[in-house]
This record gives sequence, structure tokens and C-alpha cells, in this order.
Amino acid sequence: MEQFYGTGVALITPFNKDKSIDYNALKNLVNFQIENNVDYLVILGTTGEPITLTVEERKRVKETIVTVNNGRLPLVLGIGGNCTQIIIDEIKTTDLYAFDAILSVAPYYNKPTQEGFYQHFKAIAEVCPKPIILYNVPGRTAKNIAPETIFRLASDFSNIIGVKEAGNNVHQYLKLIKNKPENFLIISGDDDLVLGVVLAGGAGVISVIGQALPKEFSKMIQFGLEGKAKQAYKIHYKLMDGIDLIFKENNPAGIKALLKKRSLCELYVRLPLVEASTELQAKINAFIENY
Repeated sequence: MEQFYGTGVALITPFNKDKSIDYNALKNLVNFQIENNVDYLVILGTTGEPITLTVEERKRVKETIVTVNNGRLPLVLGIGGNCTQIIIDEIKTTDLYAFDAILSVAPYYNKPTQEGFYQHFKAIAEVCPKPIILYNVPGRTAKNIAPETIFRLASDFSNIIGVKEAGNNVHQYLKLIKNKPENFLIISGDDDLVLGVVLAGGAGVISVIGQALPKEFSKMIQFGLEGKAKQAYKIHYKLMDGIDLIFKENNPAGIKALLKKRSLCELYVRLPLVEASTELQAKINAFIENY
């Protein structure tokens, strides 16, 4: 699965002031990623606000990105939720021809046991025709997938190829990297920790800030994969304040404010999220002006 080493970006869904989807901005954003050396694109992950999109909107977002990408980069599609049967039905009824893998988040709100996590992803793996990247983000789901459960799934299902780990837990990262099966991908979902994860043996990142600063961020990850820590940290230190700022209030409000400053989209989000505050926008603008 070499196509998933390096920098993946979790694409936003740009909105107009009336909260309709800005498809022109979406097209420009996809081209911006490709032109600036990211390695793959993640569609309709959490950062894309899929929970507030209609079925028809999600379909058109997918079609737009697939058309603009035109096979240039690998694509990962977010298909996840907290009802196992609904996810199975979506996988069975979705045309996955253009996608290289799916990203499936741990069930949220209903807080399953470790056995529940296992059975949930087992049921998905048994019907999914594409490779699966698990997504562990306990800050959003209220429950951590234990490394032992991840390894059990990796051992039992060859199409479960990796995990996007976003628990902001250094110890869990190191445990995953130390004990992972051969060729299983440990992908960071924490922009602030990713460089250390890559230097320790991780495969790369699915990044939020990477879509606003793709050339710089991708170069940092590449240095990390090559073991060039000094060069990589030089970039990391320049990015640190920006990473902190974009997650200060909520995601994706922060990254949309940064993308607006770069003239790539407007900063609008859909309720229950709200746009970045004036104070945060000023700090983000100052960061990019001084970058």
C-alpha cells in the first residue's frame, strides 16, 4: 500500500455565504493539492462535514472530486458511522470504482466495547471490496479502539490495511508502531504529532493543515520518511503555531479561515458549527502573513 505513504489531506467542503456548496472552490482546492505534491486525497472525512450534507450533496461532492482528480492521485472515501448495517448498505450501493480505499471511523455516541469494535469492523470488512483504513479518534467518538483490537482486525482481515490514529496519545502511537503487523500502516491524524510519528516508523499523515500549506507540509513528511529529522523539524517549527490555531475553536472552521486567507475558499461552515471568531481569524491571518 505504498500509495498511502506520505501526505494525505482531509478535504474540506467549501460553502457559499448561503451555505450552498461552492463547487468551483472545491475544484480549485483539488487542483491546488495535486499541483503542490500531496500524495492522496481523503473525501468526506470529518473535516468535510459530511454529517451536515444531504445524500445528493455527498454524491455530487464525490463526483466533482473524481472528475477533477481524473486519476492523478489515489482517493480515499469516508464511509463510517454508528450503525453498522447502514454502513454495510452504503458500501454495497456506492460505486467505488474511482476510490482506492475507504476510511471508516469508529462508531461514535453508542460507545461499543472492544468486542463491539471488532464485530463492527468485521462486518464491514466482509462486504467491502476495497482496502479499509480504520479511523480511531476518541476525542470525537468518546471511546478508544485499543491497539490489541486493531492488531486483531489487521490479522483477521487482509483488506484492513491501516489505521488513521488521532488520539493525540504518543504512547499509543509507539505501541502501534512497535507491535504492528508487517506492512500495516500507522497513519497519523494529529498534525501536531505527525513528524515524531513518522520518524518513529509511521507511514505518514491524513492532514488538515496540509491542504492550506501542501508543498511545505508534504516536504516535511517526506524528510521525516527519509529520516532527515533536522530538515523536517525546521519546517515543523514554522508550522507549529498555525497547527495550534486551526484547532483552537473547531475543525474545520479554523482551516477554512486559513484557506480564506490563501484565497482558496470562504470560511463558512454549517450549523451546529460556527465560523472562526474574529479574534481567531486575526491570529490566523497574522500567522500566514509572517510565515
